[in-house]
Amino acid sequence: MVSRLVFRKGGPGRNAPAHLLGLLLLAWPVQSASAQSRPGRAGQTRAISIAMPDQLTLSKLIWSTMVAIDHANKTGNYTVLRDLGSSGFRANNSSAALAATFSAIREQRIDLSDTLVLAPSYELAPAMVETNILRMRGRFNLRPTAVGFDLVYEWNEGWQLHGVAIMPFPLPTARQ
Repeated sequence: MVSRLVFRKGGPGRNAPAHLLGLLLLAWPVQSASAQSRPGRAGQTRAISIAMPDQLTLSKLIWSTMVAIDHANKTGNYTVLRDLGSSGFRANNSSAALAATFSAIREQRIDLSDTLVLAPSYELAPAMVETNILRMRGRFNLRPTAVGFDLVYEWNEGWQLHGVAIMPFPLPTARQ
């Protein structure tokens, strides 16, 4: 699976967002059913239902991702961010690749810890896009630069980061 994201050249703004997981996410149908099978006793399989997380859990997933990226940007160490990811995320993203991916956020000195004081607003309702894959897209309306996100998590005995895009864009200023 593709998890690496690349920022386009040309500077920040709504017209220069991160390239998000290529065609993979676009091809995923949004569905509400969520179940997976796991071997039971003596080779039997049993269905395991993965429930859609509640609002608090969704917010905690987003906030913890923002903090992990913020810490990585501040320290220059992307190893922990990488290690928090799913096996597919780790396989497709080296620490150096993650540093390059988030270089625009770092260079613009966007403090992602500011996202912790706001509830995220969703542009797409959080949804299970596969049996064990959760996707959330929205933003934090910070001033002067809002922070958009498109996050994908994979269930593996807990939610793990599977794909990430962070997109800064200026909010319109009020006319005086």
